[in-house]
Amino acid sequence: MIDAITIIFAFFALFVIVLTVKGIRVVPERSVMMIERLGKFSRQLNAGLNLIIPIIDSPRKIPVRETIRDTAGNKYHQVSMETSLDLREQVYDFPAQQVITKDNVGILVDAVVYFAIMEPQKATYEIANLPLALETLTQTTLRNVIGEMDLDDTLSSRDTINAKLVETIDQAANGWGVKVNRVEVQDITPPQDVTQAMEQVMKAERERRANVTEAEGFKKAEVLKAEGQRDARIAEAEGEKVAQLKEAEGEADAIRAVAKAKGEELQILAQHLGQQGTADYLVALRYMETLDNMAKNDNVVWMPHSATEVGSMIGGFKKLINSEAAVSGGNSGAN
Repeated sequence: MIDAITIIFAFFALFVIVLTVKGIRVVPERSVMMIERLGKFSRQLNAGLNLIIPIIDSPRKIPVRETIRDTAGNKYHQVSMETSLDLREQVYDFPAQQVITKDNVGILVDAVVYFAIMEPQKATYEIANLPLALETLTQTTLRNVIGEMDLDDTLSSRDTINAKLVETIDQAANGWGVKVNRVEVQDITPPQDVTQAMEQVMKAERERRANVTEAEGFKKAEVLKAEGQRDARIAEAEGEKVAQLKEAEGEADAIRAVAKAKGEELQILAQHLGQQGTADYLVALRYMETLDNMAKNDNVVWMPHSATEVGSMIGGFKKLINSEAAVSGGNSGAN
């Protein structure tokens, strides 16, 4: 009898221990747990050690999505059922999907969603499968937004696409107690033929820019060359001008010096020979210079008309020599 009571007491103690262990719930930091009593929401357990009534109370299991990449880089996701709800900012990285643009070009778009659960009760009971709902909503919104844009706008307006996605998805997810912080388009992949056409266009554009740059460089070089030649001609002309001015000034100075000397010579002649003698002297001097020039010319033969003319010439030369001696003597006396 004692052995049976002991066994029953041991089973009862074990049962109590099991119930006590099942009644202990440890919730991680920044997480919550939804507790249902007899199938109805009872309360929310926060981070730390919590106690529930076994059998009567049970935690609500919720789906949790996890993105996994294989060795080839392909993305796929798996869903598990968890009892705690993570309140930290989470990211759902969705696989690339086919989207058709406004100009009927099929492209692959890869997007990620950053969100945080603000109201755990709504996220648990207002939507049956939050990860699937967010993925479906993101894909649908992405098709709608890109379907209103051409391919060129899609490739160049990622910020606009992200802003429209955030606005639309956040508005819809607000009823689930979820705050969508960011939606980022990671990659946009056009078809192969479109990619090749774009590469050809880019190549042609680069060649055009290179040709334009080369032409502009050649133009600038020619302009600089022409400007250099112009400046050189201007400098040369300026130099010639200055040289001619200097030469003219030198000639003018020489002419003035000669004229001054001639004037002084005439003054001395006038003092010794008088006005008429000076005139005769100058005529005779010019006559002698003319004869000298004629004598130097082998093609000219000079002959006087008569002996009287020869005598007159000799008399004139004698008078000229005497005049020069007188002038020379006068100059020496003056010096």
